[in-house]
Amino acid sequence: MKLLTIETRQYLNYYHSRYKQVQDLGIDLYVLNGEGTEDFWPADHYRFVGNKKIDDIVATAREWHAVEKFDGVITFSESAVITVAAVAEALGLPGIGVDAAVRSRNKYLMRQAYEKAGVPIPSYRLVPELSDALRAAEDFGYPVILKPTLGAGSHFVFRVDTPEEMAEHFAQAADGIKEMFWVNSEADGVDLGPNGLLVESFLDGKEYLMEAVAWDDEVYLGSVVDRITPEGGTFDDDVHHAPTSLSPEDVAKVQRTVRAAAHAQGLRRSVMHAEVRFHEGEPYLLEIAARVGGGGLDMIARLTADHDPIAAVVDIGLGRRPEVRHFQPTGVHVTAMCLICDEGVVEHVEVPSEVSESDQVFLLKITARPGDVIKRPPNGNTILGFLGTTGRSEAEAFRTMNEFADKITVTFAK
Repeated sequence: MKLLTIETRQYLNYYHSRYKQVQDLGIDLYVLNGEGTEDFWPADHYRFVGNKKIDDIVATAREWHAVEKFDGVITFSESAVITVAAVAEALGLPGIGVDAAVRSRNKYLMRQAYEKAGVPIPSYRLVPELSDALRAAEDFGYPVILKPTLGAGSHFVFRVDTPEEMAEHFAQAADGIKEMFWVNSEADGVDLGPNGLLVESFLDGKEYLMEAVAWDDEVYLGSVVDRITPEGGTFDDDVHHAPTSLSPEDVAKVQRTVRAAAHAQGLRRSVMHAEVRFHEGEPYLLEIAARVGGGGLDMIARLTADHDPIAAVVDIGLGRRPEVRHFQPTGVHVTAMCLICDEGVVEHVEVPSEVSESDQVFLLKITARPGDVIKRPPNGNTILGFLGTTGRSEAEAFRTMNEFADKITVTFAK
């Protein structure tokens, strides 16, 4: 079977490991990049357009499809979800549709869909100007959350506790989204909806992440992960634990909420990365992305819930029902984190063998390369990589993860 995967704008070699997983499932994988480098993938299975105009990407895909006869088109990139939907429609291949893709990408349109369907969400308001943001925060009551409509990876997402903080963070976020990779990597020539900032009311409970599958009328939570990061003013240093601490009754509540939200977005046959936060004992939807989660969430799903999100991407791309069940933990405990370092230009990253060769490490991925620029809030949210460890309990896995993270060193160019 042949699948075409697309990056509207190439993101280094970040998705290569996932492309390899697709190949390991027996798929003949072809790669199309809008903007990219010539040596990104083996030449006989690779094309790049040279720009990210949607019409040119679709035309290139259609021309290639006439020769190769692809069975489906997929992506792992947030900024290519809409592009892939457009290509799938043009080629007559399985897809979620452009309208659903736009609702899955733009958080303002997403919340409008949730609101119309009665899905529990925080209060929200689009805030073109600082005065609008201050008025929304006054109406909702501090603290509030400030976030981009077209963001990703928690870039320029702030908890705001006072009008003075709002003035400071609004300026930082409004300026930051002009240069944000995920916004500037969307295809040109597509109506993405408002590119701006939202103010949302604060939800006071814990946050949970799901790798899920929508198939016709049902939604399956393949895995459920607890976000255990000590929270501050930004959301940049995610630490996760699985299996979830949620009770079976609360998992059932989350499943019903995610199902209603997925259908409100128009997702009927799709992989999904869903984020839910509890408030006063009930689950509220934060967002659903029409792609699998980043970092090591696919590995966590396989280890702790026997769910393979990458295989689900392949199956849905081919138009067939994935092998998926409602959430059922395996009993394996893991913790995983985004590796965070100071700002600067990376010269060298040293990972000792004690870490790299440990049988307790299931995830070790250094995504930063020499010459890469690391930005930290409020300037951005660049991470060094990912680290995940196993243990007989959450406490053991967490302790090992932190000890190993402290042994990874970064040298910055002077």
